[in-house]
Amino acid sequence: QVCLNSELWHACAGPLVSLPPVGSRVVYFPQGHSEQVAASTNKEIDSLPSYPSLPPQLVCQLHNVTMHADVETDEVYAQMTLQPLSLLEQKDPYLPAELGMPSKQPTNYFCKTLTASDTSTHGGFSVPRRAAEKVFPPLDFAQQPPAQELIAKDLHGNEWKFRHIFRGQPKRHLLTTGWSVFVSAKRLVAGDSVLFIWNDNNQLLLGIRRANRPQTVMPSSVLSSDSMHIGLLAAAAHAAATNSRFTIFYNPRASPSEFVIPLAKYVKAVYHTRVSVGMRFRMLFETEESSVRRYMGTITGISDIDPVHWPNSHWRSVKVGWDESTAGQRQPRVSLWEIEPLTTFPMYPTSFPFRLKRPWPTGLPSLHGIP
Repeated sequence: QVCLNSELWHACAGPLVSLPPVGSRVVYFPQGHSEQVAASTNKEIDSLPSYPSLPPQLVCQLHNVTMHADVETDEVYAQMTLQPLSLLEQKDPYLPAELGMPSKQPTNYFCKTLTASDTSTHGGFSVPRRAAEKVFPPLDFAQQPPAQELIAKDLHGNEWKFRHIFRGQPKRHLLTTGWSVFVSAKRLVAGDSVLFIWNDNNQLLLGIRRANRPQTVMPSSVLSSDSMHIGLLAAAAHAAATNSRFTIFYNPRASPSEFVIPLAKYVKAVYHTRVSVGMRFRMLFETEESSVRRYMGTITGISDIDPVHWPNSHWRSVKVGWDESTAGQRQPRVSLWEIEPLTTFPMYPTSFPFRLKRPWPTGLPSLHGIP
């Protein structure tokens, strides 16, 4: 197993992705896991068996996390080994170090969505001027035309060589020789994105993100979509009943929302945050070119998304209305830990007890350090 570059993996995963640290306590949401399967197979489950031993949120110990990339598509994913904690274990004193690992997002990088000319077989890759000056080594402008050879490593450790030249009318930065070989090998099309990173070791790293498009090769070629749903639920239910380890795969580009989150983040959102219908909130979204933007909305309801199969679940328990200008592809329901409520009332002084929205659950420890 090749040890993937964490910085490049996180850049390909996206600016909002943060993997919980190994050894920490997390909450696993089977509903969210099912959403990932539905998104990656383009198919919702037809009928859901009942798993009485599987609660809608499962407190677990995170034993291992490994980062991977698909050899064929370069799609990044993480493998996590989880172990449900018994009620007795949950009562053990627990001091969470943080709400999640630093996302290890690179600082010196650029991301560009490919145009039709970027992906034509006889063309080159047009690099925005600021991006080229920020990420690539400086060109020698005494040369005419200024040019250099770049060597970039992808997620699998393969090296790609490109000629970087500054030419044209008006003059612009281009990757020429070697670029069409890379486009063909990775089967890139207009709408896909490429990322170049200049890391602390003075290495150039290269990653790709595929545009969301219908999959031609289904990952469920052996298993049907329904059997994948049932399989993951059965595995989690067995682990919950026996407190045994189970393994899940998290695909950050395909999954609509993170379904393994730090326990401290969950507790803070669910038990220490006051929300109500009519309250305004904001939520972070990834935009094109790998930047982040806050969008505003209003809470319109609080209820179970699936009261039959998952009663008392906190997964997407908040109904929201997005501001008209941002209504686009936003989910009509979100989870409490995804949003930042905007309160108009003054915060209580620390000498006053903060009123919990819900009573503290039986068996869940009092977490020190959570406000």
